[in-house]
Amino acid sequence: MNRRDQSALPQRRSSTKRRAKSTEAVELFNVLTSAELLETTEAQLPERRERLYPPTVTLSMFMRQTLEADGSCQRAVNGWAAQRAADGLSMCSVRTGGYCRARQRLPLEMVRALTRQTGQLLSQKAAKQWQWRGRAVKLVDGTGLSMPDTPANQAVYPQPSTQARGVGFPLARLVVVICLATGAALDAAIGPHQGKGTGELGLVRQVLGSLRPGDVMLADALYCNYFLIATLMAAGVDVLLAMRWRRRCPAPCPTTHWW
Repeated sequence: MNRRDQSALPQRRSSTKRRAKSTEAVELFNVLTSAELLETTEAQLPERRERLYPPTVTLSMFMRQTLEADGSCQRAVNGWAAQRAADGLSMCSVRTGGYCRARQRLPLEMVRALTRQTGQLLSQKAAKQWQWRGRAVKLVDGTGLSMPDTPANQAVYPQPSTQARGVGFPLARLVVVICLATGAALDAAIGPHQGKGTGELGLVRQVLGSLRPGDVMLADALYCNYFLIATLMAAGVDVLLAMRWRRRCPAPCPTTHWW
């Protein structure tokens, strides 16, 4: 990165933050129902009655809520009621119960499909100079998630066996594929935090479809696995991985990376 790009980076970050804070839920609604996403959105819409908070409106409000410094449901409902009034629509209650129930009804697969679709669109629009020698670099990494202690969560994502029953939280493991040029999440796999096939190497196989021939996968030493590398190479994907410290690298490979 040259000096001009380095000096412009903080300005772009500030501009992005200001834009995110000023974005209204109605603008996010317009994105969800745009020509690029409309087919995916409609395909995932469940059978429903006409309500004050249909799935597209609810998801738009939820997205706006996550961008707010005050991320309360009351703020989200107040903002949508004000937007309706500004657009000349009928007044609606500012009680949060209806919105909270609508959020719980959001189809998970709808959110997943839209996340994948928007990530792919952003990745496709990445400028050539953001890529590495004209090639898309995709970062793969995993993390752990703690979630509310409910019977439904405990049934699917049980707490670790090291914790006493009833005093811990359900834990999940998440593996994400990220476009390095844009920072967009392209795909994700989630599973319990422990058990057979729930490690990062097991979950990553569920998202290999996000890697295309000619891509470069960038990951840490955990993914330095012969079978994974062989699978990716057979698919035309190159890999850049940190070498596990106990593994001897055959010449002429560098001592710290396997390319």
